[in-house]
Amino acid sequence: MENGWRCPSLLICLLISTATLSGCGGIGPGSPNASLSSDRDTVNAGDSVNFDARASSSPDPTIIDEFKWTFGDGVTKTTKQGIISHVFEEAGTFDVTVEVFNDEGASDSASLVVFVNALPEVLLNLPDFVKTGQEARLDASNSFDPEGGGVEVSWDFDAHTDSNGDSDPLNDADASGAVTTLTVSEAGNVTGAVTVVDDTGASNTTLWTLRVISRSFRVIWEEAYLEYDWSGYLEQGASHEIQFLPGEGSRLIDFSATLTLSRDLLPITWPEDNFTLEVDLPSSGWSYGVITSQDNITENSSATIERTAMNPAPESGYTVYADSKEELEESLLGDPDGRFGQGAWYWTITALECDPDTPVDGVDPDEGNDWALDVHFVVLILRISEVSV
Repeated sequence: MENGWRCPSLLICLLISTATLSGCGGIGPGSPNASLSSDRDTVNAGDSVNFDARASSSPDPTIIDEFKWTFGDGVTKTTKQGIISHVFEEAGTFDVTVEVFNDEGASDSASLVVFVNALPEVLLNLPDFVKTGQEARLDASNSFDPEGGGVEVSWDFDAHTDSNGDSDPLNDADASGAVTTLTVSEAGNVTGAVTVVDDTGASNTTLWTLRVISRSFRVIWEEAYLEYDWSGYLEQGASHEIQFLPGEGSRLIDFSATLTLSRDLLPITWPEDNFTLEVDLPSSGWSYGVITSQDNITENSSATIERTAMNPAPESGYTVYADSKEELEESLLGDPDGRFGQGAWYWTITALECDPDTPVDGVDPDEGNDWALDVHFVVLILRISEVSV
């Protein structure tokens, strides 16, 4: 009789044990069955992963009404939906778990592993500043992949302009390679971006700023004298034209021009020949003309045009800051208060009074005349030299 009672006792004990397991760990007829999947199991730091537990089930008539998510990086969330997205900010291997609960409080869990690749480290070596027109060396050669893979480097020289039109102003590939150079023509701060990509495609973009300062120059205006001369022969009514550019790279101050006629014979029985001398400066809107004359019968006829203080004499011997020598030179020579006489000068010499004289043996003894034009300028030549600081 004792043995007959032992079997019911063991069966009761087994039934009691089975009921206890079904309430924890998903073992039992009323427990849910957790299922977990993801759209990818390897990502880069900063990327998101989509997790899906909607395939989890619970026996009728129970339903799953809560999902508790543990992402392995210290973050947990509870949702009513079986799908969620999570961003892994740090690198490493993370065990992601979802625990599903039905409306009777029973639960089950499922897990998977996500590997998060570390972003490459960007290490830059830039000069504190460079001068305009000076080459700056940009060095990212110390950048590395924490997992030990190789890296590639690209440079964007303007973080404010989207030159490739993709709506991202930081990925315009203006240069590539761990080391590059940049030359800037204007003073100011230049902000760009450098992108380092590892062998798995993980990238890290870092902004950098280069300070560009103006260069310093010493400005000297050096006084100089320019001389020009022409000569020729003209008969009555004929003209000769001359065009030239005096004082290129300088400022004109004074000038004088003298036209002289060479007398062949003493004017005893015929009148003195005379020429006109005219000068025209279209760029300055100025022209002037004179007629030769003779003050003494022993001297040649002549005429003079002169003008002083055409432009003010500028300050000299000072230091100024500018982006380039060429820019400074253009600014100083282009000063609107000092441009009188710039451009082409047009001279016209005309035989005005070489009419037939009293003939000698039937021949006009002085049909025309030899002439000579001498022009003298006082100019200030611009000398610019860079000063080291």
